[in-house]
Amino acid sequence: MTAFILRRLVQAVLVMVSVALIAFMLFQFVGDPVVFLLGQDATPEQIRQLRSDLGLDQPFVVQFWHFLVNAVQGEFGISLRQGAKVSRLIAERLPATLELAFVAATLALAVGVPMGVYAALRRGSFLSQLLMTISLLGVSLPVFLIGILLILVFAVNLGWFPSFGRGDVVSLGWWSSGLMTAKGWHHIVLPALTLAIFQLTLIMRLVRAEMLEVLRTDYIKFARARGLSDRAVHFGHALKNTLVPVMTITGLQLGGLIAFAIITETVFQWPGMGLLFIQAVTFADIPVMAAYLCLIALIFVVINLVVDLLYFAVDPRLRVERSGAH
Repeated sequence: MTAFILRRLVQAVLVMVSVALIAFMLFQFVGDPVVFLLGQDATPEQIRQLRSDLGLDQPFVVQFWHFLVNAVQGEFGISLRQGAKVSRLIAERLPATLELAFVAATLALAVGVPMGVYAALRRGSFLSQLLMTISLLGVSLPVFLIGILLILVFAVNLGWFPSFGRGDVVSLGWWSSGLMTAKGWHHIVLPALTLAIFQLTLIMRLVRAEMLEVLRTDYIKFARARGLSDRAVHFGHALKNTLVPVMTITGLQLGGLIAFAIITETVFQWPGMGLLFIQAVTFADIPVMAAYLCLIALIFVVINLVVDLLYFAVDPRLRVERSGAH
């Protein structure tokens, strides 16, 4: 286990350095941030002075090295658009994004897994067919369209939920949470539902497919031959083995919820990292964009490591194979 963790940590470092390098190289072609800061009427002397102050006149290797050293220390430089530390901007926006992703992931799991199990065990029923039809819509419709439809129905026509903003938040040190206030929950319903629908339908279809495959295996037939009840077979044996591959997909989808919440945050004007990234792209704010991509890469690396460890702990076959190899 120790060797496995060390090997994954080395891989994580290589991935992080590669992502940082690629991001930094790509952003050299986004545009000149000095032009955005000073405008078209700036004199050449002002442009040269500002480029020197920001360190943009240094060679690419020097800029990238300074970025890596600062990133290891948790500093990503100064935002070219807002003139504030990038680390502070991300710290202000990170709670909103993580909160939104957490609620969406919880909703997707709490609803998607039972729906998938039901669709597998009652696959010939009308409700099962209806759930599969709805899941096709959830997978096919783009996120921004789902968000606009939810705003139109529940915010504009019915007036049940607000269409933008985060609501009231409670500050806990540097962390801010809207889940501790009634208005915070009221504001998060529509964006969380928008973000969760695709993941929910994906999990439902995956659980159904894995459940049907597990129910055809020999050990399930043997369990039935032993006289075990349907409840014991379905939930004590089949569901437990169904959730092993689902765990891997769910972990990756959690990273996807955080990384790709950009559209949802833009539609609902949710004050998270995604909205910050969109504003940074518009302004060619290179430090913010590079820091965002590096942070998302780090989140994916950590989630993959945790999923691998859980996979190793849940699936006894991996431990048996590892012991046999030794």
